[in-house]
Amino acid sequence: MKGISALLACSAFAAVLTAQQITPPKTHLKIGDEAPDFTLKEAESNKDVKLSDFRGKNVVVVAFFPAAFTGG
Repeated sequence: MKGISALLACSAFAAVLTAQQITPPKTHLKIGDEAPDFTLKEAESNKDVKLSDFRGKNVVVVAFFPAAFTGG
């Protein structure tokens, strides 16, 4: 359940960035690199959740769908 919540939180974060037209910071990440730590709001409880909270405990998949829910 926490993994799904993290995935949903990441999707919500992506949607917020898209809606606000905020340019995310440029990174030089490559496939297999460790993701930088970030904090998002958990969708159900609105509490802060950090990626590092899951390190060594769960598998986390971060997905970004730039055109999801935009109607275009």
